[in-house]
Amino acid sequence: MKKLSLLMTLCVGVLLGAQVHAQKFEELGKTPQMGWNSWNTFACDINEKMIRDMADVMAANGMKEAGYEYINIDDCWHGERDAMGFIQPDKTHFPSGIKALADYVHSKGLKLGIYSDAGGKTCGGRPGSRGHEYQDAVTYASWGIDYVKYDWCDTKGINAEQAYITMRDAIKKAGRPMLFSICEWGDNKPWDWAKDVGHSWRTTGDIYPCWNCEHNHGSWSSWGVLPILDKQAGLRKFAGPGHWNDMDMMEVGNGMSEGEDRAHFSLWAIMASPLIAGNDLRSMSETTRKIMTNKDMIAINQDKLGIQAMKWIDEGELEIYVKPLENGEFAVLFLNRADNAKHVKHDWAFHYMKDDIFKKEIYFDKQVFNWKNVWTGEKDDTKGKLSVTIPAHDVLVLRLTPKK
Repeated sequence: MKKLSLLMTLCVGVLLGAQVHAQKFEELGKTPQMGWNSWNTFACDINEKMIRDMADVMAANGMKEAGYEYINIDDCWHGERDAMGFIQPDKTHFPSGIKALADYVHSKGLKLGIYSDAGGKTCGGRPGSRGHEYQDAVTYASWGIDYVKYDWCDTKGINAEQAYITMRDAIKKAGRPMLFSICEWGDNKPWDWAKDVGHSWRTTGDIYPCWNCEHNHGSWSSWGVLPILDKQAGLRKFAGPGHWNDMDMMEVGNGMSEGEDRAHFSLWAIMASPLIAGNDLRSMSETTRKIMTNKDMIAINQDKLGIQAMKWIDEGELEIYVKPLENGEFAVLFLNRADNAKHVKHDWAFHYMKDDIFKKEIYFDKQVFNWKNVWTGEKDDTKGKLSVTIPAHDVLVLRLTPKK
């Protein structure tokens, strides 16, 4: 009877979806989503105990209090479709079923996300959602899913915009608010069409845990921190509350240096990218935990204005980014891209900051700001020159508050 009821709901959804496009759940994603995803560390080696473990850790180690809320199962949770076409979880790795897992995650005050693909097969070779979009959305809703990551494998000849609209409409018709994360890799310029389709869209191919590299897989590449950052040029005007440029899941804690991890996290935060951890939360160091739960850095990411940072000054190996914040505040990030430490002497009064897209400007020779170093807590103001040494592959991040 349960499956029959689901099927009836599905049929109604298909009919309604054919008449008029639905909308995404507008109340979600007003700030960049925060959570954890299984893929970067575990790929297809996943099971329900591990997912429960991650929820336990997130609920207890300060991440939940810092704003992380989603526990996301990536590819390879799928079993087969049943006789009516409803997707089933892999019975070996998820014997209790996804509904029981969602109930457990919810009991921790967290939310559960799941993964599918716009093609017939996922990137891991499991059943995709093509031709089953409304059916899968209804299934996810019945399980209590809160987040859908939707990939782009096995999609030759498919129109990306229409494929993602179809799943958006299916999710809305299923009736349960689910954040819709578009994982299309930027191949079809989703920033041009996805504002009303998803809550975030990937702007690049997959991330790789390195500072400045390309990892070639033959027909495609994954990218380090700096290449992904550089690929954001020209995209900030498309981001805002409810529609974010997604720079991919983070690699903090996955083998880079402490400075690189700090820079990686700071850049994702100031660029208003979703903050989705990709490490093993159970075994991470205290250093990694402190980086990912830095409340001042997270506050910059979660600022209600929702403005992505712009590159303000480019001196080659030294770049300076500025992000306008609420209440006339600003976040300023100094990035040392070089392989050696850089001594920075920054004369605030000499530099004028103008953001043409979001109509913000600062005359530092006329307005003084107090600043706080987000990572050390040090405080000063912009009346004097800033003189600081930034280690290789690291950042300095300051929060500027107008001086009264």
